Amino acid sequence: MSGRNNNKLPTNLPQLQNLIKRDPSSYIEEFLQQYKHYQSVIEVFKLQPDRSNKDLSTLVMFMAQTAHCYPQHLQDFPQQLKSILSSQHTVMDPDLRMTLCKALIMLRNKDLISPSVVLELFFELLRCQDKLLRKTLYTHIVTDIKNINAKHKNNKVNTTLQNFMYTMLRDNNAVAAKMSLDVMIELYRRNIWNDAKTVNVITTACFSKVTKILVAALQFFLGRDEEKKDSDSESEDDGPTARDLMVRYSTSKKNTKSKKKLEKAMKVLKKHKKKKRPEVFNFSAIHLVHDPQEFAEKLFKELEKSKERFEVKIMLMDLISRLIGIHELFLFNYYPFIQRFLQPHQRDVTKILLFAAQATHHLVPPEVAESVLMTIANNFVTDRNSGEVMTVGINAIKEVTARCPLAMKEELLQDLSQYKTHKDKNVSMSARALIQLFRSLNPKMLQKKFRGKPTEASTEAKIHAYGELVAKDHIPGAEVLEVENKVTEDAVEDDGWESASLSDDDEDGEWIDVHHSSDEEQQEIEEKLQSMPEDERKAKAAAVSTSRLLTQEEFKKIRIAQLAKEVKSAPGKGEKRKNIEIDSDEEDGKGELLSLRDIEHLHKKPKSDKETRLATVLAGKTDRKEFVKRKTRMNPHASTTNKEKKKNKNFMMMRYSQNVRTKNKRSFRDKQIALRESLLKKRKRLIK
Repeated sequence: MSGRNNNKLPTNLPQLQNLIKRDPSSYIEEFLQQYKHYQSVIEVFKLQPDRSNKDLSTLVMFMAQTAHCYPQHLQDFPQQLKSILSSQHTVMDPDLRMTLCKALIMLRNKDLISPSVVLELFFELLRCQDKLLRKTLYTHIVTDIKNINAKHKNNKVNTTLQNFMYTMLRDNNAVAAKMSLDVMIELYRRNIWNDAKTVNVITTACFSKVTKILVAALQFFLGRDEEKKDSDSESEDDGPTARDLMVRYSTSKKNTKSKKKLEKAMKVLKKHKKKKRPEVFNFSAIHLVHDPQEFAEKLFKELEKSKERFEVKIMLMDLISRLIGIHELFLFNYYPFIQRFLQPHQRDVTKILLFAAQATHHLVPPEVAESVLMTIANNFVTDRNSGEVMTVGINAIKEVTARCPLAMKEELLQDLSQYKTHKDKNVSMSARALIQLFRSLNPKMLQKKFRGKPTEASTEAKIHAYGELVAKDHIPGAEVLEVENKVTEDAVEDDGWESASLSDDDEDGEWIDVHHSSDEEQQEIEEKLQSMPEDERKAKAAAVSTSRLLTQEEFKKIRIAQLAKEVKSAPGKGEKRKNIEIDSDEEDGKGELLSLRDIEHLHKKPKSDKETRLATVLAGKTDRKEFVKRKTRMNPHASTTNKEKKKNKNFMMMRYSQNVRTKNKRSFRDKQIALRESLLKKRKRLIK
């Protein structure tokens, strides 16, 4: 026991580190001894920076772990590590370089070094040919910037880093530029750097000569904003969840009162979740571009002279068409360019048709859009093509004319309407959809037999001339609302009415929706509106629009009334349909952009060929178990029986065998004997 020495602090750094964290003042001498040793090792390292030095790695991690205990002695320690990495990172040993980076991350987490200094250094270190190091730095950069902006936006640090990242995107090192772009995209998707400056910095990457950077930037602008649940974020719901309420109800006494309480609590919880749900926008990055016209023109120049793969050109065409459609830009050279690809045999022709439809809007001159329509009609909608090709062409024409109705001429519309009776169901249904579109846009362009029964919406439909601006002084359909609520008397009555509707059991004081008007009252209002002249309707709608601010519920009523006009018969034409239900959640439009299904939509599924059917059959058999019962042997190498050997023998060897030649049938006498013996055996068993 005398030779045992438990105090090994000069050589046992983990033990010393633990003791220093517990009581820093008692072990200051041991720490200063290690600090002097660290300084001497650093001087040796500077002489040969390319050699590995495990002693230096151990001392650096020890200093980083105890830096917060002696800030006055280690004041220059973070800056010293930064200078070593910035000057020697290209020749340094990879393990030692990773250790120094981890030490800086540790110091940054303890707030002993400013974030801008560390992050700028780490962006420079992305040039290193070390995949593990780049992954570690990427994770820290994203996490650190997220923590900096956790409570509030730190605009000073964000501006500094964004300016530095703008220079990194133009760096000669493609790997560093790609990693910088990935960092900015990830921060945008996490709603940390979701401002216009970040988006416009990313737009510069769309003109990169490096294909990976170009594709990453294009995918960013072509993607959708989706609700993502961050795994690091804590749950925002402090109250009980739906599961808690159900458990509470199942373990309590079952009666009508408890059931009503559960239903009321579930309604309140649903309303609370709906309020907290963040609003999701589609393609918000495209909306934040400062100068979309110039951006689209530059992209089109790059597309014309591009030598990239066809997939990259498709992405460029997609982004240009989205910019034109969303911002209603003028880029007339784009339409002749895209017309060259509008051929049935063209690769990904349905996507190109989609881009042609996306790039049209009501401000495109009719002659420009008409040339696109005629190209599609001449190349796709002909009897020499298959039914699928004709269907795709008519669908594309329908989507183009929905955005630019002036592009359709009456002669072309009459020709396309004749396909309503085509033998291919897909073609006929697409032609019917086109006819239905013009019933709502301008029924007068259709032949009389295709116009259908006039409705309230069709009588009001009109295609305005190019450039004609229709300024309305009212909200169309607002006549279904009351002109103005009686603020003085009705407000008091409503307050008392809704206060009475508050339940005594509601501790939070949540309001409960009260139904004020019945279906009979709604029908009376509709009948009054039908008998009201057009001028009085407009006057009432103008009075409602200017009297107060409308709520979302009132806008929903207006939208339902406008949708109902599409199915109600025009005045004096008689009712054709009865009891038609209108979906109150239906939106007015399809959204900002089209989907590929709008072009490729087939009403009847085409027949599959033999290879496709066989592949489907084989795919369904992958998870099936075999129905034949296999006999397993205890010893797989054991010999087989004669009966098993007969199964594997050639038929020609067994053709004269009686078992193979014919089935061995018993005579009637043999059956009698067998039956008698079996009965005798049963009788003996019963006697025993």
